[in-house]
Formats: sequence, C-alpha cells, structure tokens
Amino acid sequence: MNRRQMIGLALPLIAAPSLVLSQDAQTDPYQPTEVAIREGFEVGSIVVVSDEFFLYHVKAPNRAIRYGVAVGQAELVWKGKARIGRKVEWPSWTPTQAMIERSPEQYAQYANGMPGGPENPLGARALYLYDQRGNDTAIRIHGTTQPGSIGRAVSNGCIRMRNEAVMALFEEVPIGTPVYVY
Repeated sequence: MNRRQMIGLALPLIAAPSLVLSQDAQTDPYQPTEVAIREGFEVGSIVVVSDEFFLYHVKAPNRAIRYGVAVGQAELVWKGKARIGRKVEWPSWTPTQAMIERSPEQYAQYANGMPGGPENPLGARALYLYDQRGNDTAIRIHGTTQPGSIGRAVSNGCIRMRNEAVMALFEEVPIGTPVYVY
C-alpha cells in the first residue's frame, strides 16, 4: 500500500465528492479504472460526481468502475436522481430550444435534428435519464466526438464519456438503473 492509499483510507469519507477510498496512480486519470469506494451505494447504480469529472458504476459493495466524464458548464450542471429510461445505439440528436437561443450560430442549423453516426455529438451510445415520475429530463449520458473534453465542464448539461467507455457502460446497465448526479 502506498502513501496516497494510506492517506485516502484514513480520511473520513462522508460526502459524495469523497466517493473513492483508494486508487492506483495512472498516467490518464480518466481511463476506466476499478476503484474502492465508500459504503452505501447500491450495486448496479451509477454515481456521477460532477465537480471531480467522474462517473462510477457500482459493481459490488465498496467497488466501482470509475470513468472520466465531461459535464455541463457551471450554469448548466444538472444534479439529481434519475433512472435510465431509454438506451440508444448511434442516437440521433436535436439541440434543445435553449441551446439554439444561447448559440444560434452553432445550433440553429440542427433545429430539425441530426441523424446518428460518427459525426453526431451524442457519439456511439446514449443513456437517457428520466425522473422519478417517468419524465425525460433531457439529460443524457452519452459518447462524444470530442474526447479531449473529458475532465472539463463544457457541455450543455449532459454527461459525456469517451465513446469506448460509454459503449462498455451501455452493455452493463439495464433500463431502470438508478443514476445519482452530485
């Protein structure tokens, strides 16, 4: 056990941003990595810690696969509890009216939508988040055509993953999976 791991285990872990108990040093912290996490998270659930740019898929008690993500810009960060209500391979995309109003030069051309494919901003897969009443939140966990955005607050509210990471997660999680975004 190295010094970092010992310090990580010694700290009291009471807040969601302190989800990880220990981790191995890596060159790229945003690559999928199995990590030890604190107690209390439902096996199978997804936990996103926005200000740390990580998504955790809880695989077993106190164990998760950690993925790097990009999240919404400060004023666009979505937080809350949801469930995966829909899963789509190579999803189509239509910007929201709010996105078009904020940046018409960037989004107005796609007001009628964009078919799925390698150039689509939602990337290879999308997990659609629905609230507790079954309403679409308009928030997605999805791939990206901009892998360099991982680890930054750049999106319009959605949670972006590298395409290979979202493809792996897509295969692992069923419809109904609980998602907690902090």
